[in-house]
Amino acid sequence: MPIDTQTIDALLGQLRTQIRAGAGAAAAGAHAAAGAAKSGNAPDFAAALKASLEAVNSSQVQATQLAREFELGSNKASLSDVMVSMQKANLSFQQMVQVRNRLVSAYHDIMNMQV
Repeated sequence: MPIDTQTIDALLGQLRTQIRAGAGAAAAGAHAAAGAAKSGNAPDFAAALKASLEAVNSSQVQATQLAREFELGSNKASLSDVMVSMQKANLSFQQMVQVRNRLVSAYHDIMNMQV
C-alpha cells in the first residue's frame, strides 16, 4: 500500500498551524501579563513560562475530556478529533519538556561559570 505523503504533509501542516496559534495565544497572554506587571516594555519570562505551561495543561485536559466523551459514545467526539487532539497535546508537552531541558542546561552552565 503506497504512502500518501501529501496527505501526511497536509495533516502535519495543520498541526503545526494549530500549535503556533496556541503558542501565539499563550504568548499574547504572557505579554499582556508582563505589561501589566511592569511599567517598561521588557517581557516577563516567568509570566511567559507560566502561560506556556497553562496552555500545555489546557490542551492535555481538552484531549482527555474529548477521549472520555468518545469512550462514552458521545456524538460530539469522533475518533479523528480525539487522535488529533491527543497528538496536539503530546507535541505541546514534548515541546515544553525540551524548553525545560534547555533551561536546566543553561542553569548548569551558569552555575559552572568562573567568577
